[in-house]
Amino acid sequence: MATMRAVNIARSTSGQLPMLQPITADKEIDTRGLNCPLPILRAKKALSDMTTGQVLKIVATDPGSMRDFQAFCKQTGNELLIQQTINKEFVHFLKRR
Repeated sequence: MATMRAVNIARSTSGQLPMLQPITADKEIDTRGLNCPLPILRAKKALSDMTTGQVLKIVATDPGSMRDFQAFCKQTGNELLIQQTINKEFVHFLKRR
């Protein structure tokens, strides 16, 4: 299982920033080297094998995957937890609806 940290930028009532919270993926897929629509199709297949509330991590190299996964989650009702760019890779965490 992969773990990354996400930050919630909302300040608490004391005005302090909250602690980083880890995101643990239940499943991870590697779509490096694949272009649209293959990362989305692989994610759709992986999500269909998962249960509600489980988290999928997708690692991609297609820069278009940032907007593609935003649109995918909006259309399917899955929750986009976080997207990160690390070097030339794009990492997406989706929570199964």
